[in-house]
This record gives sequence, structure tokens and C-alpha cells, in this order.
Amino acid sequence: MPVVRPFELPEFYMPYPARLNPNLDRAREHSKAWARAMDMIDVPQDGVAIWDENDFDSHDYALLCAYTHPDAPGPELDLVTDWYVWVFYFDDHFLELYKRTRDMAGARRYLERLAAFMPVEGAITEEPTNPVEHGLADLWTRTVPARSADWRRRFAESTKNLLDESLWELANISEGRLANPVEYVEMRRMVGGAPWSANLVEHAVGAEVPAEIAASRPMKVLRDTFSDGVHLRNDLFSYQREVEIEGELANCVLVFEKFLGCGTQQAADAVNDLITSRLHQFEHTTLTELPALFADHGLDPASQADTLAYVKGLQDWQSGGHEWHMRSSRYMNDGLRTDPVGVLGGPTGVGTSAARIVPSLLNTAPQRLSRHGYVPHRVGPIRRPDFLMPFTTRLNPHLDTAREQNLVWSRRMGILDGAIWDEHRLKITDLPLYAAGINPDATVDELDLASGWLTWSTYADDYYPVVFGRTRDIAGAKACNERLAQFMPMEPGAPIPVPANGLERGLADLWARTAGPMTASGRTAFRHAVEVMLESWLWELGNQALNRIPDPIDYIEMRRTTFGSELTMSLCRIGHESLVPPEIFASRPVRAMEKSAMDYSVLMNDVFSYQKEIEFEGEVHNALLVVRHFLGCDLDRAITVVNDLMTARMRQFEHVVSTELPAFFEDFELSAEVRAALLEHAGRLQNWMAGILTWHEGCPRYEEDELRRQLVAMPEAASSGLGALTGLGTSAMRIESLFGGPMAATPTG
Repeated sequence: MPVVRPFELPEFYMPYPARLNPNLDRAREHSKAWARAMDMIDVPQDGVAIWDENDFDSHDYALLCAYTHPDAPGPELDLVTDWYVWVFYFDDHFLELYKRTRDMAGARRYLERLAAFMPVEGAITEEPTNPVEHGLADLWTRTVPARSADWRRRFAESTKNLLDESLWELANISEGRLANPVEYVEMRRMVGGAPWSANLVEHAVGAEVPAEIAASRPMKVLRDTFSDGVHLRNDLFSYQREVEIEGELANCVLVFEKFLGCGTQQAADAVNDLITSRLHQFEHTTLTELPALFADHGLDPASQADTLAYVKGLQDWQSGGHEWHMRSSRYMNDGLRTDPVGVLGGPTGVGTSAARIVPSLLNTAPQRLSRHGYVPHRVGPIRRPDFLMPFTTRLNPHLDTAREQNLVWSRRMGILDGAIWDEHRLKITDLPLYAAGINPDATVDELDLASGWLTWSTYADDYYPVVFGRTRDIAGAKACNERLAQFMPMEPGAPIPVPANGLERGLADLWARTAGPMTASGRTAFRHAVEVMLESWLWELGNQALNRIPDPIDYIEMRRTTFGSELTMSLCRIGHESLVPPEIFASRPVRAMEKSAMDYSVLMNDVFSYQKEIEFEGEVHNALLVVRHFLGCDLDRAITVVNDLMTARMRQFEHVVSTELPAFFEDFELSAEVRAALLEHAGRLQNWMAGILTWHEGCPRYEEDELRRQLVAMPEAASSGLGALTGLGTSAMRIESLFGGPMAATPTG
């Protein structure tokens, strides 16, 4: 009896034709011989045969690699194919020995040993004891001599992430816990292995990404969008095997089903829409951000060519991986591998993927065009949901003093310039209230300093759209960022330029008071937090200039920095830099705790600021707008979805603190001092989330009456933009808004 499909595969966006490497047969023969030599075929492991010969042949990993690396020479295709045989064998080996048995302790010991078989420097000293260790030792020895030290470090890190995050999947299975959408996508990148695949693309095309740009935002976005496209596509094809047969919880279709409360087909379609959005983001980044990146770093033609070869390699992988999923017996594609006409309405034989490109482009054109077709409109005050808030705000007793000092400081710095802010706007924004909730136990001086940072960063966030947004002067914004960096010297007391305005004067004053007592590493991290916030505003200006609604994932990840969350997080860490090692702060549980707190806070801000940003500023950077565009839903549904995501991130925060942190303490045998410092850090994050809700409820910055007052008092600031209503007919909308006249709502989707 045929197995009933849980859903019909959607029409995928795939603008690049799949090409087949002519060395396929050679790779098939070589990889089978290699797998036998590593005892991966027909050799039981702890009494369980992971693969038999039929399994190996039907999965056809050589076909995967021939499609994903169509131009690789024969020997390189053999090597890359062996890597994929190894990684899929590891996945199935780990499933049988540890996922099915829920053996967390054994899984941890198993994964810890694997690190010994991929040393960045020196030779392997451990003796392999199972096929996974044998395969990794052999592959590492054959691969790394041809690669640079930078590539080896990146590949070792991505391989370690791929292995280690299997514990996250196992822990969720053991607890019966389903991840929320944001958590899932971020973790899937690690455990799914596509960043690892991206490193192998460099090896296969013989062109490494230059070290000076490898960690930049454009390269990270290219890697992440590639990864998300690969992983989410795999989730669609593997849903039936993973969810219905294996009881797996790590599948985005299942995550969307439960989070959105919808049927399996609707969830599958939403996942496919997200794939399309991520691939559009890949293309947008390639065309708009890479040229500027090359210019900013002064890359020579050879380095630019290497980077573009890598980008092309990622495109080949994306289209080739899709074609392999259409054919491999490992996935839900019965009837697609041999039918003359497949699910995409076109031929599916070898070499015919190009026939599906035009329908693919036509099917996704509306999504691409609507992303740039946003029209600002009147929204009025919106319904605010009941936010989940399990923590209580304690206000610092020095709040009134902080308010007085903050006003004096703002005057002295020149922030109250009358163009961006005046004294009234400073008072109604009331950043000392924000600081008092975050820092309930701070001294007078500590609260004053925190209030200064929050005031400066909020003023700067208002400054950029007014000064650079209206004229779309991204070059001017870059120059401003470069100059601001000079007011954050790494050596205390080092000379700085003479500040030219309140923005520069405020930063110079705050930096001198904050960075001096810090350790060198703490100073570096804190400066980085300020710089990434400034750089993220360039991203906002670029989207505004193009009137482009962001991709949902790119929006969530960038919103953390545009809101200054990393800066706030650094303020929360002050005093712990020397006690807690950087690798502990960078660990998965700590970063998951921090990111969930960030997302809760920024999404809350988006709900409160929706009218201000959409109606009065013509913004495209708001979660409610992003959700409306992505799901094609009305505002009430978008509010519900955003609130549900806030709730999910809060629940994740609580789970990390109650379950993951204690296990992390034990696993790494952390000292009592470090444990206490991390728990105190968690407490500060609780104060932050509670305090930011109290601040939003207690200050009128986002109230309609105040927004209309600002429009009259400071019209240039209130109509910043593109930042604001600058299209045809929008001057009339401004006049209506100014005098409170009627204005028809315009659909945002």
C-alpha cells in the first residue's frame, strides 16, 4: 500500500540550472570503495548495521556532489564526495546509537573525541575507534594541507558546530521540546551542516574567501542565506522520514505547523516562501553589498575573483542540491524521479532543470516586487496585546537624580539642538527611566552613565534618518561612522579629534568614562558593540533608499543591532569581563539566553512604535510590517504572530536559565564564581526585559498626540527619511496628518 504524502511539495524558486559533473561515475566507484574501507557499509556498530550496500547505492551521495560541484576536477570531486559520505554516515550513526537511545552522556563523550581528529595545527595523535573517527582522520589528513590556516580554523569551527549541536537536537527530543522559529533557523545552520558545506565549496572551486572579509556582514549573509535555503529545502523533502517515521522534532515544517497553528500543507507553503525570501536576500546581497565591500577593503582583482567564484559555487550547490533531493531515495519524492513531468510542471531528467527556471521566476516575481512596493499609510493607534512578563520591575531609587543629571549632560553635549531633539523630546523619551529598570541596584554614577549611553544611542538613532536618510546620503553616513570610531580609542587617554557636534561630543565623553576602567578585551568587545550598531544603521538607510521591506530572518538578526541590543548587552556584562572567559560568553546557552532576551525586547518596541514608524516616518523596519508582508495577513494577525514570537522567546529564555545553564555549569565544571556571574548576568537580562516594558508603558514617545506635536515643533525630524512619506501624493498625507484629517488606509502587502 503506497504511503500517503503529508503534503504536496510546493513550487520552488530556483533561478539557476543544475549541471552535472562529468566525473560522476568515477566518484561513485571511489566513494563506495572508501566507505567500505572505513567500515561504513555492512559493518554493525554496537550491534546495529547503519548502512547496507543498498542504502549506500540508493542515497547516491556521489550524485549529490556531482550536482553541487559541477566543475570540480575528478580528484577533488572524489574527496568532497567522501566528506559527504562521512557526514551523512555520522548523522545516521548518531541517530541509531544516541538519538534513539536518548543517551546524552554517551553522545557527549562520542562528540568530544571527534575534536581530536581535526587539529588546526599539528598531526592527529588519537587512534580512531569507529567508522566516524576513521573517516574524519582520513579526510582531515587529505584536505587541510592544501588550505590556508584561516580556512582550516573556519572549517574546524563549522565541523565542530555541526557535531556539537547534535546534542541540542538530542536534548530537545529527550524533553519533547519543539523549538520556536527563530531558535530553529539559527540552530539548524549549525546542526544542518550547510556552513560546513560552504567551506567545502571554497575547497572545491579552489578559491578561498579573503580573510579580511570572511567575517563581514555581506559574507555572513551569503553564508547564512545559502545555509537556510539548503536546510529549509531539506526539511520539506525529509518531513515524512524525519517527523512521521523517526519522530524527529527538528523540522521547520513541524515548527511552523505548531507556531502558526496551521495545517501541514499551509506550513510547508510558508517554509517554501521563506526559502524564496532567503534566496532573494542572497541575490540582493551579492548585487548591492559585495561591490561596496570590495571597495571598502580595497580588494585586488584576484581576491574579488576568488570571492565571486565562491558565490557562484554556492549558487551551484543550491541548484544542484535541489536536483539531488528530487532524485535521492532518502527523501519524499516518490513519482518525481521517473515521471516525465514532475511536481514543478516541467521535465525532471538529467540536464532538464533549466526548463523549470522561467516558471520559477514567474511564480516568485510577485513576492520580489511587493517587497519594494510598500506605500506609507495612516494606521492610527493599534491594539497592544497582553505581553507575557514573568519578571517584576524594580526601579533604581536614584531615578530622579539621574533625570536631572541627564538633562544637564544633554545640554552640555549639545544633543538638544532643536533640529533632532529639544528639551521636551528628551524629557518625554525619559531614558533614565529605562536605565533605572535595567539597573535597579546601580550607584548614582553608574545609573548616570547608563542613562547617558541610552540617551546618546537613541539620539543617534533619530539623527541618522534625519541627516542622511532624507538625501539618501549613505556615503555621508559611512564617513560619520568612520569619524565616530576615532572617539573610541583603544588606549585610555589617547588623543581624539575635536568634537564637531553633539553626536561626537557625547560619544567622546561616554567612552572616556566607560572604557578607561575596562580590561583590554572588554574594551574591544564594547567598542565592537557600538560599531556594529552604527553599521546596522547603514543597512537601514540602504533599505529605505530602495523602499525595501526586509527579509524576515535578516530583519530579526539585524534588528538586534539597529536597536542597540548588543550595546545594552555589553553594558550588562560590565564588571564580569575579567571573571567570565570570552568563550563562555560565546557559548551556545549564553548566546541563546541573550538573543532570546534581545528579540523579546526589540519586538516589543516594534509593537509600541508601529504607528510612529509606519504613519509618521514611512519606515520599512518594523516586525509587524515584515510579518504582514511575509504572511500576507492583516494587522491584527500580525500583532498576534509577533506577540506569540515574543512569548516563545521568553519561554526559551526561561528554559535556558532553568535547564540549559545548570547542565552547562556541570558539563564544563565551571567555578562557583563563574556560575554566580552568569546567573547574575541572567538576572540583569530579566531586569532589562521587565524594565523595557515599564519604560514603554511609562513614556509618551510613541503616543499619537506626542507624534503630532513633534510634527509641528520639528517638521524636518518628524518627516525624516525616506524615513518619511516622500512618494507621489504623500505631501497631502502629511498635511492631513498634521491637521488630523481623514486619510484612507493603504494596504501594505
